[in-house]
Amino acid sequence: MQLQQLRYFLAVAETRHFTRAADAAHVAQPSLSQQIRALERELGAELFHRTRGNIALTDAGDALLPLARRILADTESARLAVQETVQLRRGRVRLGAPPSLCTSLVPDVLRVFRDRHPGVALMVREGGSRDLVRMLAAGELDLALIITPPSGETASALDVTELLHEELVLVARSAGGWRAEVRVADLRGRPLVMFREGYDLRETTLAACRAAGFEPEFAVEGGEMDAVLGFVRAGLGPAVLPGMVAARSGLAVTPFAGPGLGRTIAVAHGHEVPLTRAAAALRETVLAHLRDAARSGGLPPGTRLLLEP
Repeated sequence: MQLQQLRYFLAVAETRHFTRAADAAHVAQPSLSQQIRALERELGAELFHRTRGNIALTDAGDALLPLARRILADTESARLAVQETVQLRRGRVRLGAPPSLCTSLVPDVLRVFRDRHPGVALMVREGGSRDLVRMLAAGELDLALIITPPSGETASALDVTELLHEELVLVARSAGGWRAEVRVADLRGRPLVMFREGYDLRETTLAACRAAGFEPEFAVEGGEMDAVLGFVRAGLGPAVLPGMVAARSGLAVTPFAGPGLGRTIAVAHGHEVPLTRAAAALRETVLAHLRDAARSGGLPPGTRLLLEP
């Protein structure tokens, strides 16, 4: 079994089309088909059902797919680890983070890391924590910032370090009509600007409102982080946001009365694949940045460091 054969198999499995897979793999279609056939002969099983206009995985193909992804991910990790130098002049880090952290914590961390290691390529994937956990387990990310506790069948395969407890706050175009502190119950009958489905913030807000005995109303829903901030600035309604995002938004911020709403942010990576030196350096940059911010008073009100000083 050759790595190139696994790459070709993965390309066909993802595109469900031999010609498109060949284009993606930059190889002639007959050569790709020959390699797939050779792989099937070696394994003693057909990997694809081949019918005109329809390519589907067989049971054997389904069994091979996650293993092929893992083998290729491990191979790439090994290649990158060998390429890295003592000075970390080369390498790559694939970081995942929720959109709310990509607009608050992540830019500051990446600026510090980039200043120290300008030769290391940075790749960032935005997504909900459930998707990020899945990508970590599949070897598609080296490191991820997630909201804990991590969920999903693969969560147990992660090494998770809690970083911060962050308060959620209410933001609006102006502070008019709100007290110095707001209760979740005060949101009853007040249409909110709401994130799209799949956002951790959406699920947290819905759960808090339901625990307070009501179903929230939406002025507009379905936005990403930038869209939600724009809708609030336009006066469409208030939104529940993390404190670190709210502090940079220029909007009127109202905290929730105790016990309030909050979330715990953690950094995670897979157990089975050791961190590359570049990924380990980025992880240490995250921890050092947060410790420095806590010592200097740079964390927003209500944000508490969970790391040892």
